[in-house]
Amino acid sequence: MPEILNPPPHRYADPAFDRAALKRKDEAWLTARRRDPRTRVVTLHGLDPVVDGGDAPRLRLTPLADLPAPLSADAPFLGEHRGAAVFAHAVDAAHPAAGDAVALRRVGPALPAREAALAAYARALRYWHDTHGFCSACGARTVVKEAGHARQCGGCGRTVFPRTDPAVIVLVACGEHCLLGRSPRLPAGMYSTLAGFVEPGESLEDTVRREVREEAGVEVTASRYRSSQPWPFPASLMLGFHATAAERTLAFEDDELEDARWFHRGELADPSSRPVTLPAPDSIARWLIESWLYAR
Repeated sequence: MPEILNPPPHRYADPAFDRAALKRKDEAWLTARRRDPRTRVVTLHGLDPVVDGGDAPRLRLTPLADLPAPLSADAPFLGEHRGAAVFAHAVDAAHPAAGDAVALRRVGPALPAREAALAAYARALRYWHDTHGFCSACGARTVVKEAGHARQCGGCGRTVFPRTDPAVIVLVACGEHCLLGRSPRLPAGMYSTLAGFVEPGESLEDTVRREVREEAGVEVTASRYRSSQPWPFPASLMLGFHATAAERTLAFEDDELEDARWFHRGELADPSSRPVTLPAPDSIARWLIESWLYAR
């Protein structure tokens, strides 16, 4: 039986990493760590992590001594690894390290799992800072607080925290068939699970039913939560479900999906003869499909 790719904890999650959240408000401790030679820095150019190596890439964890300038007080503190503090640091296009930056969507599947999770964490925080420089209540500029895990408005004093948008992602089955859809954003030939953001006032189960109905015209009769995956593209938490439909009717809308089909288990079981391409191996979508496909 083929190996099921990306089992929990899924790629981009690392339950073993110590985020050391209680130290985010300890300015004396943080100041000391910004001078500690053991401290390491995840370097980003824009949202792309700086990596080393070719066929076997590694996330670059730069010692403080190798930075061209002292670490900024605004550099987000990520946590501790083996007793050493880890920060994220952005470089501009003129910095030599910028040439080694690679999009996480491209390099993430090839990085060691713990390094992929750390790069995803740094990317998600960087994206949040880049998009929250001004207060949504009064429009004044915001400043970094709590070691990069909050921003405070200089006008009205409102404090905001990093946002993650919850989204359900669901593999719907009816007997020996599963439902996969294709949006125009997917690479040619790829079909995937259905997904959508949770709306205000909805439970996760409500979102599963609504999204499957809206996207494919299929009525879900039962759903079961399986696992979750942080998905920093740009800022989502994917909540994975297996769901059951009573019948294989389809009525998908052109603005949601360009195609949707029911696939028999036998069509997808052999990777060498599948009629479609399945989602990337770093995605929870791939795991949801294969864990149903191989009944695990």
